[in-house]
Amino acid sequence: MKAASDLLVIADLCMCEYTDHGHCGVLDGCGNVVNDATIELYGRIAVSQAKAGADMIAPSGMMDGQIAYIRFALDEAGFQDVPIMAYSAKFYSAYYGPFRDVACSAPGKGDRAGYQMPCGNRREAMREIDMDVAEGCDIIMVKPAGPYLDIIREAADSYNLPIAAYQVSGEYAMMKAAAANGWIDEDRVMMESLLAIKRAGADIIITYYAKEAARKLRERR
Repeated sequence: MKAASDLLVIADLCMCEYTDHGHCGVLDGCGNVVNDATIELYGRIAVSQAKAGADMIAPSGMMDGQIAYIRFALDEAGFQDVPIMAYSAKFYSAYYGPFRDVACSAPGKGDRAGYQMPCGNRREAMREIDMDVAEGCDIIMVKPAGPYLDIIREAADSYNLPIAAYQVSGEYAMMKAAAANGWIDEDRVMMESLLAIKRAGADIIITYYAKEAARKLRERR
């Protein structure tokens, strides 16, 4: 990672892009993800990413106990100062479609409803965040961002940790498509969508619009 030595490098940690089945972990004979075997591999992956120079690890697989196991693995390997950005409230969302098409990471069979969260369950989102905080995460993430502003707001009000929000590929693609058809002013809608996420309580926004938004902010100075 020497090419990015002057940048903060955050390594996404998951297995979906590297498995022939497209799921986020090890499968049993019935096609179900085996949680404990998966998080053991997550720990090994996290250490390899830290050794390669990652400044932060961001596990996105939504396995139970993954933060605690990754923290243990990093600490044992001497990376006590490498923080973890937890995908604490990652919903089973239809907004991930464009990324999955590009990355070829959609499940070959079944779906991820068994380990991602149901879209309508706010209380479960808060329980998942509680567990990640207890296990030692350093940053809480909500994903997607725009459809879950209420979760961002509640997390910001409830925890004394930085809140990250991920404006995902489907959110970005919808704005791009609407702009291409002349239905919206893209720059204004882009900035309004990001402002809404910030207003909801996000300290960090991950977005495909990062370069364009930075350009607009520079222009305003």
